[in-house]
Amino acid sequence: MYRKKAWRILGLLMVALLVLLIASGCGGKSATQDNTPSQEKNEGAAATSSKYPEKPITIIVPYAAGGSTDALARAIEKVWTKYCPQPVMIVNKPGAGAVVGREFVKTSKPDGYTLMIGYGSGEDLIGPQLQKVPYDPLKDFTPIARMSIHSTIICVPGNSQFKSMKELIDWAKTSNQPVTASVSTATGNVNITMRGIGKVTGINIVPIPHQGGAQAITDLIGGHAIVGGGSGNEVAPHIQAGRLRPLAVDLPERDPAFPDVPTLKEQGINFYSWGSVKGIAAPAGTPKEVVDYLADVLKKVSEDPEFKESMKNLHQPILYMGPEEFQKFFKEAYDYFGKLIKDLNITLQ
Repeated sequence: MYRKKAWRILGLLMVALLVLLIASGCGGKSATQDNTPSQEKNEGAAATSSKYPEKPITIIVPYAAGGSTDALARAIEKVWTKYCPQPVMIVNKPGAGAVVGREFVKTSKPDGYTLMIGYGSGEDLIGPQLQKVPYDPLKDFTPIARMSIHSTIICVPGNSQFKSMKELIDWAKTSNQPVTASVSTATGNVNITMRGIGKVTGINIVPIPHQGGAQAITDLIGGHAIVGGGSGNEVAPHIQAGRLRPLAVDLPERDPAFPDVPTLKEQGINFYSWGSVKGIAAPAGTPKEVVDYLADVLKKVSEDPEFKESMKNLHQPILYMGPEEFQKFFKEAYDYFGKLIKDLNITLQ
């Protein structure tokens, strides 16, 4: 009798154990269903490439910290890990007019672990057409994505006597004095805009290059130049504080972030620029599947609400393009600036 009871108890225990094992399996499935959206995106991104990325990715900023390109890189860094299982590390490599950082990326291993932000700036679209540089912007880099384009806001110090471009140009012509201009780098968009204004108005504008936009704006505020220019996030806080006065934007149309600032053309100056292009590129030879993976991550970044808010505060509109579309855009912009340089006979003095 006791033996029968023991067998019955043992049977019940085995049934209970079996029920627990089944329940445990179902519980694992429920845990997967409870993943956060970020976890699901990470898993999906990881599935895109079975091996890449296996370690952190470095994004080189070829300018000093604090400028518009650096600010964009930091905004990307803030949300990157929502969409990629590996983090990004932002590294500033300024020097030689932003050439040092570009050469570093050009000679890096094309494995997707070293990227450059700021591809499409003046150092890619303008500089190589004015001087010899140790890289070919069309051959040495693989476009991944365009993230933004913003205008150059032309400003004078807040205590300047000039209230408009006309007053500045009239003074230069009447006094026959040079107009010093604080610009980010020797071949950046601000420099080509200043040189273009000088050419079409007949005044002598003398650009003063720096290692990035932040330094150029600091010097302009300090009164070390008569005029200067920078991106929205570089000049907006100083405009609001009265340290700078905006005179014009260099795009064909008014910048939505600065609707009260007229274009150069509105003020009778027949010049405009394509603005400052903010793209991301990898060394030439980077595998297509890696480029496509990174472009997909960056597209998700461009659609992220937190990133959108950051870009709004930076006064940088989000204008995403994927690899093929960005490559075509880049070539068209490169050819435009080449023609502009030839038509205006612009040279580095």
